[in-house]
Amino acid sequence: MHPTELPQDIKDRVIARRGKLHLYEDLDPARTALIVIDMQNTFMEPGAMAEVPLAREIVPNINRLAAACRGAGAAVAWVKVTVSPEDGGDYWPGLLAHVNTEERAALFLEALADGSHGHAIWPDLEVKEDDIIVNKNRYSAFLPGASPLADALRERDIDTVIITGTLTNVCCESSARDAMMTDFKTIMVSDGNACLRDDEHLAALSNVLQVFGDVFTTDELVNILAS
Repeated sequence: MHPTELPQDIKDRVIARRGKLHLYEDLDPARTALIVIDMQNTFMEPGAMAEVPLAREIVPNINRLAAACRGAGAAVAWVKVTVSPEDGGDYWPGLLAHVNTEERAALFLEALADGSHGHAIWPDLEVKEDDIIVNKNRYSAFLPGASPLADALRERDIDTVIITGTLTNVCCESSARDAMMTDFKTIMVSDGNACLRDDEHLAALSNVLQVFGDVFTTDELVNILAS
């Protein structure tokens, strides 16, 4: 698993800026949701085209947080990056045409097609019938027009989101940034997110803690939810 301790100079900077390290040490479970980003077979399976090996290591923490949230009365939402049939070759040209080779773009379209094996949530994750499940078509689940997630949360009067999933520094950080920019109180879980490198993981968490929200461990959040 990635290291979770952020650099002391980052924490000192945060304290100097806002007078304390943490913003959200008291949560109202009824207005809180755990958001699980892109924990799908395409990112989870050994040998998959976009495998993130360390993502498999955070599964127990995500399941534990999900159980704690449900037990406290908080919501749980699963977000899946998705290529819908109607998108076809028009799916996000900025990503497929400029960030990926043609060969990798074709693999991406196939792997994350709605209903495909690669699109499915990793089977070791404990998804329950009453959980929210939504698709997204951009990195961020909170980018307007990319996903129905924000509307689904606001319909439930939720104003606080706990971000977990993969990749820490891509879809998870992007979602955290946009959640804060659209007025959700935003938390990232330091041992509930995963990416390809430790330095990228810590940099993303540092960004969020400094100007976009808060960062806690799984243990800390379970205790907060139980209090």
